[in-house]
Amino acid sequence: MPPPADPGQAPGPPDGGWGWVVVFGAFVSIGFAYAFPKGLAIFYKEIQDFFGTSYSEIAWISSIMLATTYGAGPISSILVNRYGSRPVVMFGGLLCGIGMVSASFCTSILQLYICVGFITGFGLALNLQPSVIIIGKYFLKRRPIANGLAMAGSPVMLCTLAPLNQFLFDNFGWRGSFLILGAILLHCCVAGALFRPIGPAIVAGKTQATGRKDVLKEVTGNATNAPTENKMEEEEGKDCCEKINQYLDFSLFKHRGFLIYLIGNVLMFLGFFAPIVFLAPYAKHIGIDEYSAAFLLSILAIVDMIARPTTGIIANSKWVRPRIQYFFSFSIAFNGACHLLCPLASGYKWLVVYSAFFGLAFGMVCAMLFETLMDLVGASRFTSAVGLVTIAECCTILLGPPIGGTLIDTFGDYKYMFIKCGAVMVLAGIFLFIMNYYNYRILAKEEKERKAKEEDPQSVRTESEDRNNWNKEPALDGPELEPLREEGEGLKKEMKGTNEV
Repeated sequence: MPPPADPGQAPGPPDGGWGWVVVFGAFVSIGFAYAFPKGLAIFYKEIQDFFGTSYSEIAWISSIMLATTYGAGPISSILVNRYGSRPVVMFGGLLCGIGMVSASFCTSILQLYICVGFITGFGLALNLQPSVIIIGKYFLKRRPIANGLAMAGSPVMLCTLAPLNQFLFDNFGWRGSFLILGAILLHCCVAGALFRPIGPAIVAGKTQATGRKDVLKEVTGNATNAPTENKMEEEEGKDCCEKINQYLDFSLFKHRGFLIYLIGNVLMFLGFFAPIVFLAPYAKHIGIDEYSAAFLLSILAIVDMIARPTTGIIANSKWVRPRIQYFFSFSIAFNGACHLLCPLASGYKWLVVYSAFFGLAFGMVCAMLFETLMDLVGASRFTSAVGLVTIAECCTILLGPPIGGTLIDTFGDYKYMFIKCGAVMVLAGIFLFIMNYYNYRILAKEEKERKAKEEDPQSVRTESEDRNNWNKEPALDGPELEPLREEGEGLKKEMKGTNEV
């Protein structure tokens, strides 16, 4: 029998094997998480007429659902750290089904906000983050390709849901459609069952590190002969902070690359989802029939379906991966340019062309959305990074479609909504390009300085002495504590990220 694995060390990513089954499960769960709020746009015109609401009021359904999906990111990350990806995704699928079945009995727009927006949105959140996180545990070298394939679930699902929703509406009405969709969303439970744990999670390493620190504190306490009450209170406060930081690493806000990514994405999401939400209603508004309007979403999804894995392959190439942040910035700006040109599309054929280019740009952004974040913070801090990013993004995701609906209600024309979304995304792309260029320059300078210090033994020795004097504590002078101190320093170096301010 092989020797038991060390519980303190997580095995390396296998980059294959059962990982491809995990990618398929993530394909399904991510597909529902991203595509479902967009596919519901098919019902908005009829629900608007049924309840007698405005464009901005009906847009709040998708906004609340998307904002809840992103805003619940920290909760999802905490649950994944505590229980693992498999049970979290299965529970999320159950919530999605309950939310949509309940929505089929709603008698007011407010009840739809609660059932579709909050309950179903929270269930989708429990599908999204765990699926992205577990791919990072199964893949390293092939991670961009795996992410691209998993993200392709969104266009595949959208391509299927758009005509399916129109068919369901024609035969069962929006209430019967919501009931059937609730049953379909239960397939997320099956997808979650495929997420077999790969081994001890990163949190095990953190727990072990915390345990070693506790041993160090215990020995220190014995050496100092009963510390004062004030010191005990300080230690308790530190323990509390460590427990919080175990699930959400707030030190990421000192990470330069993470802050650049966060600001750019918060701005981008102000115009990211509104064009998809209003694409089918816009086509119906200019006199296009229902099935042709729904087919525009299918065209977008088909191109998106091809764009995501292709983008993953390109991003994994030796020419693009070292500078993947530039590629991501270009994709965002290209997406915005498509929206700026949309008002020029005067007929159905031009809307087909717009949908194709929109699908290409949308797929490029989505394929790299999480890969660029993992490239910045590393796999060990990715779980916390996803949670912190999504809760920050939920504000602009919540406001994006309603602002677009308000522009439509105010001017009676969709073009101002498309212009707003395009301008915001072009601005976000330019911001990310400039700031990433600055970040790369600073990193190159820091690397050059580090190599220069390594080549100068006197400089290294002086710096090492200063660091030892700074970290020296009277309680740790005993030679019997030297191995514990060295082990603690090693753990700090392992868990510390790069690109920090």
